[in-house]
Amino acid sequence: MNDFSVLMALVDYIPVVLFMFASAILMRDLYGKMTKASFALFAAGSLNITIAGALKATWKLLYAADVCNFEALDHMFFPVQSIGFLLAGAGLLMMLLKNQNKGAAALAVAPPVFSGTFVFVGLMVAGLGVMDAVLCILASKLKKPWIIALVVVSFVCSLGMGYLSSKDFAQAAMNWIAEGINVVGQGTLLLSVILLDKAGLEALEIHKGDAS
Repeated sequence: MNDFSVLMALVDYIPVVLFMFASAILMRDLYGKMTKASFALFAAGSLNITIAGALKATWKLLYAADVCNFEALDHMFFPVQSIGFLLAGAGLLMMLLKNQNKGAAALAVAPPVFSGTFVFVGLMVAGLGVMDAVLCILASKLKKPWIIALVVVSFVCSLGMGYLSSKDFAQAAMNWIAEGINVVGQGTLLLSVILLDKAGLEALEIHKGDAS
């Protein structure tokens, strides 16, 4: 079992809060550009991701404070977060489709999720990749290339954090490295979303010529 400190557990809440604010800003700016189905997917996925991070941070805090070792909270992290990324990515991708209803129908016939770390890692990478790709496309439409660079940094950090979180580190130093990467990843995500917002994301016309 990893040797967590209370401080480390508290720091684990920081990226959760950063992601929560980033997703809230995106939901506000993109609400008018999404169908109810695509917005519901993105909102549900973002909520799953936030809950997953909060559950793992709470497990660390309970364990570090010698309250209990509630391992179920840790075991829920990968499944809940991975499905969250898949849903959020699907919601954003559907937003870019001119016929969002067809995108919803395609997702409805998706195969069921099976257990296994490899499957959940695959779902997380796919969903995260789609999310960040859509953010890069939006940044390109707004002619803000430096925002794309921030999104890429966030993506790389998230991949690194996903890999590190699947390992069992006995040394506290390795856990601190993982925490630092996670904070940087979610921090750059929040910064990129704030910059997108300031650049006029809410007023951006996704499908030119379409009646909204």
